[in-house]
Amino acid sequence: MQLIDTHAHLDEEAFDLDRDQVVARAVKSGLSAIVTIGTTAESSRQAVKLAQAHRIVFATIGIQPNYVTEAKPCDWEVIEQLVTQPKVVAIGETGLDRYRDYTPFEQQIEYFKRHIELSRTHDLPFVVHCRDAESDVVSALRTAAEMGTLRGVMHSYTGDMQMVCECLNLGLFISFAGIVTFKKSEELRAVAAQIPLDRLLVETDAPYLAPMPHRGKRNEPCHVRHTCECLARVHGITLEEMAAQTAKNARELFGLVAPASVP
Repeated sequence: MQLIDTHAHLDEEAFDLDRDQVVARAVKSGLSAIVTIGTTAESSRQAVKLAQAHRIVFATIGIQPNYVTEAKPCDWEVIEQLVTQPKVVAIGETGLDRYRDYTPFEQQIEYFKRHIELSRTHDLPFVVHCRDAESDVVSALRTAAEMGTLRGVMHSYTGDMQMVCECLNLGLFISFAGIVTFKKSEELRAVAAQIPLDRLLVETDAPYLAPMPHRGKRNEPCHVRHTCECLARVHGITLEEMAAQTAKNARELFGLVAPASVP
């Protein structure tokens, strides 16, 4: 069985004491790849370093909307420089967030556009963060789609079926994290059950959003199995079948091929 965690934050302080062991546990649990996500210029640097240090780890680079207001003028230049580094497989996470409201919304939109443009320039997918901004994200994506085909993923999806349809029509994949396993998430599971198998991805968002039965504890990539199992159940297929399908989808979207020189 192959599993791929398409969204984790391995650079987070929560992993400082046992990061190598976390990756080793992921390998032992059957993971063939982990995509570690950049949220700032420095986080993106660390993501690239982790990808270079571990064969199964790949990196995204970007400035998450809640950190845009803290970004220095040179930080975007760092992202543009990192994009050509080995094992950088996507741009982001980017997107829009009205929940935390740390960054003026117009500034968030500007950076969202920058990320999508950078992804298009380098023929890479982009990773979308959306919180309490569904209609705004759809509007921004529609505008971007006027310039050409979109390649991306809605990460840790928690929206409704209407937004799923919008995102699927725009060419995006839909990724689910541990929230879909929570007891209160019946509506979200109903949405997940309607998504075509070839557009599904699984993730942990580690160290956050640990799935049942680990809810409330530190999350890590090996726990992606529980989310994959939940999706398999709602689709009426086996865990092995869902793992194989979501891994295939992740490889196709991100182009996950580790260089032979990486241990």
